[in-house]
Parts: sequence; structure tokens; C-alpha cells
Amino acid sequence: MKTNLLNRRTLIVAAVGLPLLSVHAQVNDLGDAINKAGRQRMLSQRMGKAWLALVHKTESATAQVVLDKSMALFDRQLVELKAYAPSNDIRDTYVKLEGAWSDYKTALVGVAPGKPGAAAVLQADARVLALAHQGTVQYEAASGRPVGKLVNLAGRQRMLSQRMAKFYFAATLPVDASTAATEIGKARTEFLSAMDLLRNAPEATDRIRDELKLADGQWFFFDQALQRMQSAGASPKPLSDVFVTSENLLSVMDRVTGLFAAIKT
Repeated sequence: MKTNLLNRRTLIVAAVGLPLLSVHAQVNDLGDAINKAGRQRMLSQRMGKAWLALVHKTESATAQVVLDKSMALFDRQLVELKAYAPSNDIRDTYVKLEGAWSDYKTALVGVAPGKPGAAAVLQADARVLALAHQGTVQYEAASGRPVGKLVNLAGRQRMLSQRMAKFYFAATLPVDASTAATEIGKARTEFLSAMDLLRNAPEATDRIRDELKLADGQWFFFDQALQRMQSAGASPKPLSDVFVTSENLLSVMDRVTGLFAAIKT
């Protein structure tokens, strides 16, 4: 048991760094654009999760790193995606996203993390998520390639992992606990359905399927942690487990998304 726990704690170091440090400094092509646009969706939820973790004083040092680096990456990718936009419609989406992001950033850093500010954070991240998703769909349409849909789908799995964790932290605060529980259930169903689609996609290589098997293993630990919400409440260990396992699942799905984005056929 101690070995398994150590491995999971060690993995979080990679999970914090990998989605943040493995990205290119500019958008290379439309596959990369879909990947980065989708990553903005994930970051909207990951920042909310990290902020709420700080409210709970859960994995505080790591949560602060996740929040700071996620904000910096969101800033950078927003500039890149707006500059790369191949149409006025896509550029307009990112202009709107700039405004929504400014409001969200204010909610995240305007006051110290605490329960009174939680509702504002959740409201702001929802608007950022909606516009980031809109941009991702627009970039997918611009690519016109079947694999673009898979990049979008795999990238959305990253977002769902963070969304479920975020709502877990919201429910156990509690902030709008009934809505949070409903959203976790909805995201769980969508996540499992998408895993089947990715696994059975003709474009999935052996390497991608191997990574998806690894994701299945990480999902098991994450799902087990989520399901302890009813019995465990806001006690430290379940909260920590949700944070750690969501980061581990994220790191694998980020690799999967990058592999789909690199397919050139």
C-alpha cells in the first residue's frame, strides 16, 4: 500500500509539469491549434480546482503551483490562438475570451481563496469554459479533417477530469452541492463514453491505445476517490486523493491528445 501511494505521489510531479512544459511556444498547425484550444477548456477547470483546493487547504503547495502555472499558460496560449486565428469568427471568439478571462483572473487573484469568493469563481470559470469550447469547435471545423474531431474529443477528456475534481471540491465546501453532484455524474458519463470512442477509433495507433490503457488505470483511482464524496465529506485524505488522481489522469490524457494532434493523415 505504501508503495502504491508513493508512486501516485511521485506521479503528481510529472502531472504538474507535463501539461505545462511540453507545449510549443507557438501554434504549429490546425491540429496543434485544436489541442491548445482544448487545453484552454481544461485550464479553466483546473484553475478552479486548484483555487478551491487552496480554500480547503488541500495539497496547498502543489495547488498554488498548479494555479500559478495554469494562469500563465492560459495567458500565453490565448495570445497564440488569437494570433493564429484563420478567420474573423475565430478571432472574435478569442477577443470575447480575453474579456471573460480578465473577469475570471480577477476572481482568482482579487481576494485570498475563501468560501465567500467560491460562487464568483465558479460563475467566471463557466463563461471562460463556454468560450474556450466555442474556439475549439471552430478550430476543429477549420481543420476539416476527421482526426480533428478526435483531437477535440481527447482534449475534452482533460477538461472533464478537472471539472469533476473541481465540483468535488465545491460540493464538499459546500457551494451549490446539489448542482455539483449532478455535474460530476454528467461528466462521468461523458468521460466513459468518450473513452470508448477514442479506444475504437480507426486512427488510434498502438501507442495511443497503450496510453488509453494507462488512462483507464488512472481513471479507476480517480473514480474511487470521487465516489467517497458521500461518506467522507471534506476530510483531508479524500480531498487529497481527488486532487492527486485528477492530476495523474490529466497527464495521461494530455499525452493522448498530443498523439492524436500529431497524426498528419
